[in-house]
Amino acid sequence: MAEFVWEARSRTGETRKGVMEAENEEAVNTRLRQQQLAPVKVKKKAKEFNINFGSGVDPKEIVQFVRQFATMIDAGLPLVQCLDILSSQTPNKIFATALKDIKQTVEGGSTFSDALRRHPKIFDELFVNLVQAGELGGILDTILNRLATYIEKRVKLARQVRGAMTYPIAVVIIAGGVMSVLMIFVIPSFENMFKDFGSKDGLPKITQLVIAFSKAFIGNLPWIVLSVIATVIGVTQIYKRPAGKKFFHKLFLAAPIFGPLFQKIAVARFTRTLGTLLASGVPIMDALEVVAKTSGNVIVEEGILYVRAKIAEGKNMMEPLTEKKIFPSMVVQMLGVGEQTGALDTMLNKVADFYEEEVDVAVAALTSLLEPIMMVLIGGMVGVVMVAMYLPIFSIAGKIKAD
Repeated sequence: MAEFVWEARSRTGETRKGVMEAENEEAVNTRLRQQQLAPVKVKKKAKEFNINFGSGVDPKEIVQFVRQFATMIDAGLPLVQCLDILSSQTPNKIFATALKDIKQTVEGGSTFSDALRRHPKIFDELFVNLVQAGELGGILDTILNRLATYIEKRVKLARQVRGAMTYPIAVVIIAGGVMSVLMIFVIPSFENMFKDFGSKDGLPKITQLVIAFSKAFIGNLPWIVLSVIATVIGVTQIYKRPAGKKFFHKLFLAAPIFGPLFQKIAVARFTRTLGTLLASGVPIMDALEVVAKTSGNVIVEEGILYVRAKIAEGKNMMEPLTEKKIFPSMVVQMLGVGEQTGALDTMLNKVADFYEEEVDVAVAALTSLLEPIMMVLIGGMVGVVMVAMYLPIFSIAGKIKAD
């Protein structure tokens, strides 16, 4: 996409100017004619410094903006006036600046969806496509309300995923920190105490083993830290590559405990997004392309694009979904029924509701399962160290009492 500066005449002979984003000049001319404007001059805009408005905008702020915008549009306020009001009352300066830029772009003759495309970090492709469908169908307020509901559900789903992943990661980090403190500070103190008592040679085997492990840990601490850093950097670099990302995403779906959860999340995201797009009037080929890009998993994305290619060949959705096996058979069967009855969008939203509840249950079950496992592991590690350190003390106390 490139930006073009255009000049055109209206039916009344009035000269209008503006900026429009399009693939080429012909696309600009076509769009101007659709707006009942006669193109006079279309020129590609020279590249200039463009501020990135993409960071620092919370999804809750977008939901609030969409809800208020839909109410104003439904009340009959002009689009530019709505943008002016909302940009002036938005406390987030980054978001306010973006809305002012969108307002100016619309005033220049661009459509609302084209203006949104200038800020892809705030308004993703799905958002823009839905707005475009609302503009073409004359139901922008309805689409905006639907978008707000969709974003709220997507944020809830993302929060559940973070909740499922945060707990085990936090416990592992805490366990590593506790064991490091024991190895570096606690065990050497006990070892010095055993030397003072002159009982170093007669220590129990488990105590000797723990002390030897502590010495090895302290002696190789720089290498251990470097290894951890190198592993993190290596995994990050591998993940950035297409082949590496595909490997990890496939691993996520096949993982023993987390795999079923990730599959449920993929189903919920796919069905909710596709159902929202289809219900808003977006053609299925365009909708599948958007859904593939927003799936969040390379394996799922490839499967959706394969389904799209087969639909383009004249097949229905059920056959390629069954062939790729990216979703459970129950989901595929339900989508097949929805496709046959002409109520695919309704069926997709029903499946999404079901699987979002399934994600709730799965996250709760996963947390309940991991909590005792993590506690046992941490308690076991700390317990072994404590027993190893206190056994010689009990032995020394026994000798003193006997004497």
